[in-house]
Amino acid sequence: MNGADTGFVLISAALVMLMTPGLALFYGGMVRTKSVLNMLMMSFISLGIVTVLWVLYGHSIAFSGDLGGFMGNFDMIGMKGVNPDSLMENFAGEKIPVLAFSLFQMLFAVITAALMSGALADRVKFSSWMVFIALWVTVVYFPVAHWVWGGGWLAKLDPAVIDFAGGTAVHINAGVGALAAVLVVGKRVGFKKDPMRPHNMPLVLLGTALLWFGWFGFNAGSELGVDGTTATMALNTQVATGAAMLGWLIYERIRHGAFTTLGACSGAVAGLVAITPSGGNVNVFGAMLIGVVAGAVCSWAVSLKFKLGFDDSLDVVGVHLVGGILGTLMVGFLAINGTGGLDQFISQLTGAGAVIGYTFVVTLILAFAIQKTIGFRATEDDEVGGIDQAQHAETGYDFSGVASSGSSVSATVPATPAQSKKVDA
Repeated sequence: MNGADTGFVLISAALVMLMTPGLALFYGGMVRTKSVLNMLMMSFISLGIVTVLWVLYGHSIAFSGDLGGFMGNFDMIGMKGVNPDSLMENFAGEKIPVLAFSLFQMLFAVITAALMSGALADRVKFSSWMVFIALWVTVVYFPVAHWVWGGGWLAKLDPAVIDFAGGTAVHINAGVGALAAVLVVGKRVGFKKDPMRPHNMPLVLLGTALLWFGWFGFNAGSELGVDGTTATMALNTQVATGAAMLGWLIYERIRHGAFTTLGACSGAVAGLVAITPSGGNVNVFGAMLIGVVAGAVCSWAVSLKFKLGFDDSLDVVGVHLVGGILGTLMVGFLAINGTGGLDQFISQLTGAGAVIGYTFVVTLILAFAIQKTIGFRATEDDEVGGIDQAQHAETGYDFSGVASSGSSVSATVPATPAQSKKVDA
C-alpha cells in the first residue's frame, strides 16, 4: 500500500463530503425565506440515503466486474470480499485500499443526487424526494458511473471517453435528470409573475466558497494519487473557475448592466463544472478557455427556462447540464499529448449523448411513477404558505422575538390605509 496516495485519497474524500453541505448553503441562500430549510435538507439527506445504498449495492453495480458494458456483476453486494487488506492499483500503478476508493466514489454519488434538488426547489414533498433519489441513484447514477469509470462501454470506446472527474456521470447526469423531473413536477406557483429573488446572498457566497474548496478534492483527488496529473488538475481547477467567473460577469454586464454577486457565484460553479471532465487532459490555457466559454455560455443558458417555459428553480440545467456538456466536448479538441482530435470529439459526443438520452428517459419515468402513486408535488397551500413549516414543522428563521419586541414600536407608528383595511377585515 502506498501510504501517501492513500492519505491523499482519504483527504480528498473528506473534501468531497464537504461539498454537499456547501451545495446546501449555496442553494439555501438562493431560495425564499419560507423554503430555506427544505432546500438545505433536500441536499443534506443525500448523505444518509446514498451512503447506505452505496454500501448495500451501489459500489457493486458501479465497480464489480461487467455485465455487457452496462453495469457491474453484483459480486461485491454488501461490500462482499472487501476488507482493510483489499488493495487496488491507482492510475500511477501504486496500490491503495479498495475501501478508500469506495469512500471517495460514494461521496461522488451523494453530491450527484443532491445537485438535482435545486431545480425542484419550493414545491416537492420531502418524503417523495427521498424515494426519488433512492431510485434514481439505483437505476441511473450507479450504472452510468460504471459506463464511464467501472469498465463499461464508454470506457471501451476507441478512443475512450475522457471524463476525468465527472462531466458525464455527475454533471450532465444530474442536469438532465433535473430537467426531466421538472417537466413532471411543473412550475412553481407564481413562476414568471412573483419575485423569487435569493433571500440571503452571504449564504450563497459561503456555499460557493465551500464548493470551490471541496472541488480540489473532487477533481485532483480523481487521480487517486499524487503525481504531475494531480497538480495539473488542481491548477486547472483554479484557473478555469476564475476565468468562468469573469466570463459570466462580463456577459452579465453587457446583457443586464450589472456585476452581481449571484453572477460571480454562478460563474464560479459553471467553471468548476466545465473543468471537471477535462482538467486532467488540458494545459492551463485550455483550462482558461474552457472556463471563459463556460461562464459566458452558462450565463446565457440560464435564461432559456423563461423562453422555453420550464421552471428550473436554481439553474441546475443552465449550469450543470450546459457546463458539463461544454467541458465534455471541448476536451475533445483541447486534450494535450496527442489525445485530442476528431475521433476523440466523436467519443466525447457519444458519451454526452448517451447519458443525456438514457438519464432523461429513465428519470422521466421515475418522476412520473412517483407523481402518480405517492405524489411528488406538494399541495399549493403548502407551497404558498411555506414548504419549511409544512414539510419539516420548522422554519429557517424565528421572527417571533422580533414581532414581540416590535409590538410597542408598531403601536406608535400610524397604520397605512391598506393595513387598516386588513385589520378591519
